[in-house]
Amino acid sequence: MTLLNQVWNDNEDRQPFDNWTNAESLAKISQSSPCEIEIASWLVARLAELLELDPDEIDRQEDLTEYGLSSVDAVNLSGDLENFLGRRLSPTVVWEYPTIEGLSKYLASESGDKEESIESFASSSDLETSQISDSSEIPPEYYHFELYPEYRQIQAQLQEIEAFGLGNPFFTQQERVVDNTTWVDGRELINYANYNYIGMCGDRQVSQAAKDAIERYGTSSSASRLISGEKPVHRQLEREIADFVGTEDSIVYVGGHATNVTTISHLFGQNDLILHDELSHNSIIQGCLLSGASLVAFPHNNWQMLDRILQERRHRYRRVLIAIEGVYSTDGDIPDLPQFIEVKKRYKAFLLVDEAHSIGVLGATGRGIGELYNVNAADVDLWMGTLSKSFASCGGYIAGNKALVEYLKYTAPGFVFSVGISPPNAAASLAAIQVLKAEPERVKRLHERSKLFLELANQYRLNTGMSKGSPVIPIIVGDSLKSIQLSQTLFQQGINVPFMIYPSVPHQAARLRFFVTCNHTEEQIRTTVDILAIEFKKLMG
Repeated sequence: MTLLNQVWNDNEDRQPFDNWTNAESLAKISQSSPCEIEIASWLVARLAELLELDPDEIDRQEDLTEYGLSSVDAVNLSGDLENFLGRRLSPTVVWEYPTIEGLSKYLASESGDKEESIESFASSSDLETSQISDSSEIPPEYYHFELYPEYRQIQAQLQEIEAFGLGNPFFTQQERVVDNTTWVDGRELINYANYNYIGMCGDRQVSQAAKDAIERYGTSSSASRLISGEKPVHRQLEREIADFVGTEDSIVYVGGHATNVTTISHLFGQNDLILHDELSHNSIIQGCLLSGASLVAFPHNNWQMLDRILQERRHRYRRVLIAIEGVYSTDGDIPDLPQFIEVKKRYKAFLLVDEAHSIGVLGATGRGIGELYNVNAADVDLWMGTLSKSFASCGGYIAGNKALVEYLKYTAPGFVFSVGISPPNAAASLAAIQVLKAEPERVKRLHERSKLFLELANQYRLNTGMSKGSPVIPIIVGDSLKSIQLSQTLFQQGINVPFMIYPSVPHQAARLRFFVTCNHTEEQIRTTVDILAIEFKKLMG
């Protein structure tokens, strides 16, 4: 993964499929097991289709990563192979056998056991281990971090950016509370680079609650909650979350990313199927990969294609999980939740909704996408959310029925083997929810400010992509270098906004990404869009 992917990409390998293969054509399973040549030919044709290459350009001995195959493409390739071969495969099989030659040889073999897997992988790797007679022959990049090819690639990218006179745009230090404004190097800037959507970070009541918790409990839970780290504020927060979302109970983890990784990988495994939106957040994808379940990424927000995939595949699996998000943090769009619930019910699947960017944001009182569509909260099995955005803290939660929460609390590794969320963090989130309940006008103001920004940007004919009904508003520039330049130019003029470039987004979709908060004033938004439009026009000529 590249530097820019690691730092800026909320949703790993976000490139959508331009040529989604017809699901019916993938359902034609061979009556007899294909031989190695047939599998290799299928792989060449499929890879050529995915990457829009001529089949003659595909080298069967070339590492697939050299073709720019994204993680989502690789997951889907393993899923398509399942259909072609008529049997279940590991979702990581494409990484384990990274060449067409090695992969087809493995798949054609009858046993495919672990010893054969290791032998095949070793034979297809760049390092011929059989030729190493002693440790003195091991290349230094295999045991020195500074010589890692991946690290050297990061250094090359930084040098490339700095060569344009833009300096290092990463790790900019924010010197005070980040809200609608921020302070950097003693300068105050209008700020669009944070998730403080409803202004709870820095709120007097929220800060005081954290201070009171420190006085009573200290700064750490100091143990796993299961053993001796439980504090009254933990259960108060979990009950408040459950009440706010409309579920029976909830469980709070120490990290938002870890919430998805731990929960998904723990609840699902072999003989299960996970279907996730192709623009899913990295935490969802990592949880899916670690689960060992079969994976399929369906086209963005396309519940119709999801239905078709389940129609042809549901019967092969035990448990099935559908994973979507409430607001997609790169594009700012919202899924049609009632349609996904209908599909989930039809195929007796579980549904997870990641509300990292929708809780506290959507709905009349900020209760999320469920409130927006007025659905029964029980129709979604796993409501996931983070505490680091609307709720001014750090951590994540899963809200659902009592059985789910109890099972996770006694068995989920990321909860059982982790210290509990710190008392001041728990108290801050608890206070943030209580303040939001008492002051729902914050959400109304957020909606008004977001709508104003979007309307003004559209009046200037700026490309806002798929953003609709959320405070996440991208401005598509279409060129990576120009996106960085525009971000830096705005910074010089007192506006702080992050850029997103390839591989976080496709080459032609490089962008700036604005996060609007309820505390942005109309004047700040109008000034921002006016300056943005002028500088965008200058830059694009």
